Amino acid sequence: MDVATINLPTPFKLSMDLTDEQFFALCQRNRDYRFERTTSGELVIMSPTGSETGNYNGKLTQRLFNWTDTNDLGIAFDSSTGFKLPNGGDRSPDVSWVKRERWEALTSEQQKKFAPICPDFVVELRSETDSLSELQLKMREYIDNGARLGWLIDRQNKRVEIYRPQQEVEILQSPTHLSGEDVLPGFILDLKDIL
Repeated sequence: MDVATINLPTPFKLSMDLTDEQFFALCQRNRDYRFERTTSGELVIMSPTGSETGNYNGKLTQRLFNWTDTNDLGIAFDSSTGFKLPNGGDRSPDVSWVKRERWEALTSEQQKKFAPICPDFVVELRSETDSLSELQLKMREYIDNGARLGWLIDRQNKRVEIYRPQQEVEILQSPTHLSGEDVLPGFILDLKDIL
């Protein structure tokens, strides 16, 4: 018996009308995939990252969590966390952080699902299959929805794009470290084994 193979693009996009509850349930029942939803309701399905990207993403997450553990300024999140942005999109940054006062202003129920908040700080780590232009649009979306600082780490081009509200994107070629600036005071990310 012949078995047909279907090769789907990554990420795979579908147009579906789902309520917030249905979208949350879909994500909970299919934890091996990352789902996002655009403001127009387009469902974006992403496969798990490759091992190399997963390792680099783990290092980013670990370093932010380690810094967060040294202070009481906010809450850090990994790539499996979804947020309901003010524009209606559901996004899941690779690494993110929310200032404690903003997090604690949410109800317990809001914190358990896709919190209706845009993180103060977001990181996207470009993998081999990621479109740079789509990640740049996503970074702009975070900033337009309230993020105060964002890093797009592009390993293929050995550069980092830094996003801030009401400023042009700053591009750093082969930086050795990044500063959390006044958003994450005292946080310095060493990039030598990430970039």
